[in-house]
Amino acid sequence: MSFARRRRTRVILGVVAAAVVLVPLAVWFRTSSFVRVEHVRVTGLDGSQASAIRGALTEAALEMTVLDVHDDELKAAVEPYPVVRSLRAKTDFPHGLTITVNAYEPVGALKTGGDLTPVSGDGTLLRGSSARGLATVGIRTAADGGRVRDAEALKAIHLLASAPAPLRNRIAHVYRGPEGLAATLENGPKLYFGGGSRLVAKWEAAAQVLADRTSKGASYVDLRVPERPVAGGLQPRPANSQAQL
Repeated sequence: MSFARRRRTRVILGVVAAAVVLVPLAVWFRTSSFVRVEHVRVTGLDGSQASAIRGALTEAALEMTVLDVHDDELKAAVEPYPVVRSLRAKTDFPHGLTITVNAYEPVGALKTGGDLTPVSGDGTLLRGSSARGLATVGIRTAADGGRVRDAEALKAIHLLASAPAPLRNRIAHVYRGPEGLAATLENGPKLYFGGGSRLVAKWEAAAQVLADRTSKGASYVDLRVPERPVAGGLQPRPANSQAQL
């Protein structure tokens, strides 16, 4: 055997011997207390279930190490909370773990089985979340697997989801009436949207009309053609109103 071949053989044997020693050591270290998660930070949460979700994630994370984080176990820990859309875990060696929660935002409350259940813009039912302050969806529907499937109910939900936040906070009720989709504002007029198309343009038109002083006192705003919104049901001004101006 030549010197080169003997040298190559020794190198290979050395690598094998090192692997026999180091691989089990690495596996042991990966799950050892030297890198166990001790500090858990959970971000991205708000609302009535935030505390419970943080507790569930923290409890699950403390059973892991920063070198052996199990995303499936974290997801399983928050399965009872539909408000959690997804999770992202980031380790901070040697003992820290930050979990960022991507949560659904409730846009309204759907009547299901006599109860009000918050619902997200894509129709996911957020059972267990608070429905306080949310607009109600006046279209009864059954949910399949935690999601709304009914086309009419989804149109009403999308109407809420497309509303600018300041206006959405003023909506009391959305429903389907003779003029199609409609919304009732708290201390304000009814808004008629017609079909479920061009909702963003219709909401922009609604905002402009409601901000115009001349529309004050209107009982409804017809937004079916967003380029030509109509405020109706205005009370006639007193005959002497011009003299007072």
